[in-house]
Amino acid sequence: MRKIEHIGIAVKKLSMAVPVYEKLLNTKCYKTETVESEYVKTAFFRVADSKIELLESTTPDGVIARFIEKKGEGLHHLAFAVEDIDAEMKRLEKEGFVLLNKEPKEGADNKLVCFLHPKNTTGVLIELCMEKK
Repeated sequence: MRKIEHIGIAVKKLSMAVPVYEKLLNTKCYKTETVESEYVKTAFFRVADSKIELLESTTPDGVIARFIEKKGEGLHHLAFAVEDIDAEMKRLEKEGFVLLNKEPKEGADNKLVCFLHPKNTTGVLIELCMEKK
């Protein structure tokens, strides 16, 4: 693990949350993106060497919509940058962590990603991120 890549925050509406985070962080949102495969719209902010990712569901039964329904808006996941996502997935699986996907998948912000089940990470959803080449 190289660094915290971003912190993911589930929100009901980007149109409401983006202005709040622009004021809070004193910076503009630098990128919005829809990840069709995950049914999510994202908005990104840079904070020094890390990022904040706001996530809005694009469908009422999407992962983010279900998360908000169950837990409310707020911290959704913590993402770590990795050099080699395949090697890191193998290492973590050997250590007993449960991977939520067996192969890296396309994520937002030009990344390949994999999630770890929160039951093995003290209740926090962890995302591994590797920049696509």
